[in-house]
Amino acid sequence: MSQENTPLGNHEPPLLAAIDLGSNSFHIVIAKLDQGELQAIDLLSEKVQLAAGLDNQRMLTEEAQERGLECLNRFAQRVRDIAPQRIRVVGTNALREARNSAEFIAKAEKVMGCSIEIIAGIEEARLIYLGVSHTLAGDTGRRLVIDIGGGSTEFIIGERFEPLELESLEMGCVSFTKRYFPDGKITEKNFQLAVFGAQRELLTIKRRYRKLGWEDCVGSSGTIKAVRNACITCGFSEDKVTAAALQQLKEKILSYDHADDIDIDGLKEQRKAVLPAGIAILSAAFDSLGIKEISFSEGALREGLLYDMTGRLRHEDVRERSISAMMQRYHVDQEHAMRVEQTALIALTQVRDNWHLEDPEYHNMLGWAARSFETGLTIAHSQYHKHSAYLLLNSDLPGFTKHEQSLLAAMIQGHRRKFSTSMFDEFNDRKALHFSRLTILLRLAIVLHRSRSKERIPAFRLSATKEKIELSFPDNWLSYYPLTHADLEQEAEYLASAGYTLVVK
Repeated sequence: MSQENTPLGNHEPPLLAAIDLGSNSFHIVIAKLDQGELQAIDLLSEKVQLAAGLDNQRMLTEEAQERGLECLNRFAQRVRDIAPQRIRVVGTNALREARNSAEFIAKAEKVMGCSIEIIAGIEEARLIYLGVSHTLAGDTGRRLVIDIGGGSTEFIIGERFEPLELESLEMGCVSFTKRYFPDGKITEKNFQLAVFGAQRELLTIKRRYRKLGWEDCVGSSGTIKAVRNACITCGFSEDKVTAAALQQLKEKILSYDHADDIDIDGLKEQRKAVLPAGIAILSAAFDSLGIKEISFSEGALREGLLYDMTGRLRHEDVRERSISAMMQRYHVDQEHAMRVEQTALIALTQVRDNWHLEDPEYHNMLGWAARSFETGLTIAHSQYHKHSAYLLLNSDLPGFTKHEQSLLAAMIQGHRRKFSTSMFDEFNDRKALHFSRLTILLRLAIVLHRSRSKERIPAFRLSATKEKIELSFPDNWLSYYPLTHADLEQEAEYLASAGYTLVVK
């Protein structure tokens, strides 16, 4: 394992940080990467309750944003000496739901000094499973993993490190508390309504999950940890949460009139308010899926982020697998795509300094765009670039955030015909500029391979300044390939309308 970003002579293992901006709590884990192994050295968790700060218009209130930013100020101090590319920060359900999440993310990125991604529910489920599967002893049987968060609950069936089914359902301990226990009062009627609400959500996966089956069931994160600890403290179980123990805990909770009255040793004050909703969701899962017992894993989303980051550092990026699977699914001409990718990346190496495209992620994104720009041909040749963009934007692509999928889709939609930088207007100015330039490199590579010939194109030179591009070939080469010359002249006209001058020699 190479010690990237480690000064010469400094043999201290590099640090990585993963931060989970959950709907109920914010979590951070700092770990050492030593000889390819991760060792957690610091864990912090703070109740922020973003989901509780969503108003009726699905806007994060100023108070909720302030709670989040104050927490991140403390986290930022802890990661100050860690390289930004070794920090991964993700937002989950509350930020997926909030209409003004972009406003909060912009403030949070200034505090943290690194980018923050809002991940889709399916991606959250994948990362949770990754964290759980690396934390527990390996086996060959199927495992059901359940993670009850503040705003969503993830259900995953997998074997060893590979998820087979991934689902994220719109129910969580904070959102269900707001819906069914808004004043903190606990009644049998409210509790049963919460169970029914969870069972309705579970209808979408009940038959499929029970048919696939599993050998053991594992829970992760705070709610299931609190339920397990409460069952052990009350003497209802010794380790795992059984169906009988969960029923006993439910009856104990129903003996209290208000969440504030709950008196269970070791239960944190901030957990009391959301525990009835958490128990209701877990009870519904037990009933709908036929669960007999559930054990607990310390691994969860933040650990999954660490292992995912470690894979990327080792060039074992799950996003590579996602793009390869998509190419196969839509019958992409892989040889042609690889030729386009190779040419695009050669072009990138020649202009990356002048165009400030040094970040390795630009190399990755250009490569993935080159490999998937023809996915839409499966639908229709007419307007296929728009079909390709739609598929990239709306497919479940493990490893990719919605933001990354949006950028890829914009590049692919802009790869042919008229070109306008306005398709990147929804992104910040820096990303808009850099990804419009990456799209130009993709366009040039596609033009050079338009004939789909297997013959190698000659070595070319590409130089670029702010808005001028010079592309030169060996003497007289273009005279032997008049169609390519004509295509490049047409491309020069397209780029001119976007404010770029292309000179071909």
